[in-house]
Amino acid sequence: MDLSRSREHIQQQVKLIQMNMKSMMSKTLTILGAVCVVTGCATETQLLDAGQGLAIQTAVARGKFELNCPSAQGEVISREVIQPPVEGTYAMSIARDEYTVGVKGCGKRTSYVVICPQGGNGCFAAAPGEVVSDG
Repeated sequence: MDLSRSREHIQQQVKLIQMNMKSMMSKTLTILGAVCVVTGCATETQLLDAGQGLAIQTAVARGKFELNCPSAQGEVISREVIQPPVEGTYAMSIARDEYTVGVKGCGKRTSYVVICPQGGNGCFAAAPGEVVSDG
């Protein structure tokens, strides 16, 4: 008789523990979700979308000067997130977004590789490709 009561008591305790674990896991997932929303967990696509306007603006500004064309327009040809090449205890690198932007106007066109460090507030357009005349 005592053995069956002991067994029942243990089974009740196991059920309580399981219920508590489920509750804790649910709360943990809720908290993680909230942290992600607050801190802005973003996908690579969202990061690239957010920086694309500045990348185009940077390339077009350089293109207007180099093509001598104030009406030059730009469009993204390709884009990707570049992961840091070195990551370790003593070396830290910054992930960056890389856009290839085509700029055309006044019968000429060229392309620029635009680099935007993540967490930064600016981009730079690397040396252009060959300037081609459309005419």
